[in-house]
Amino acid sequence: MEAIDSLVKLLSRLPGIGGKSASRIAYHLISADEDYDRRLGQAIAEIKGRIHFCPRCGAYAEDDLCEFCSDTRRDQSLLCVVEQPQDAITIASSGIYGGLFHVLGGAIDPMNGTGPDQLTLSQLKRRVQEGLFKEVIIATNPTEEGDTTALYIRQMLKGMDVTVSRLAAGLPIGGDLEYADRLTLARSIRGRVSY
Repeated sequence: MEAIDSLVKLLSRLPGIGGKSASRIAYHLISADEDYDRRLGQAIAEIKGRIHFCPRCGAYAEDDLCEFCSDTRRDQSLLCVVEQPQDAITIASSGIYGGLFHVLGGAIDPMNGTGPDQLTLSQLKRRVQEGLFKEVIIATNPTEEGDTTALYIRQMLKGMDVTVSRLAAGLPIGGDLEYADRLTLARSIRGRVSY
């Protein structure tokens, strides 16, 4: 059936959704309440018009500023640098971090044509120079590109009156050493702390 095949093809383009999952979702939508399907379609159709990037930090926003920049209760002396807007949401949802964010829009990746100029690094530098930040926490992904970006930021902020830190990386709580990959083990050993 052409309608189902078309829907399955569109759904399978979503990240993490293969052909079988797309098929399962399509059949679920066929059997679902019509009101649910209508509301889902409407939410998808409206999302681009309602969500934009915060002009201050680059996180997702529905209003002029995102929920982080507009919340005066957040610690204005802490700035957490992340690669993508969803990273800010993930860190904030932990309930541990209560400072501000800066979204880079990716990581330095010369192999794929992403250099420092394609990221919001100049805006980051300006924010740190103009702000009252005491600490900048680099929370780029623990990948080669994320590490390169972290080193670039550390060098860029060198000489400024701000502490630069990096998220700890290593073994998860409850993880078994035999299942850890070599890079994770190496990070864990290098990042060890006094006990």
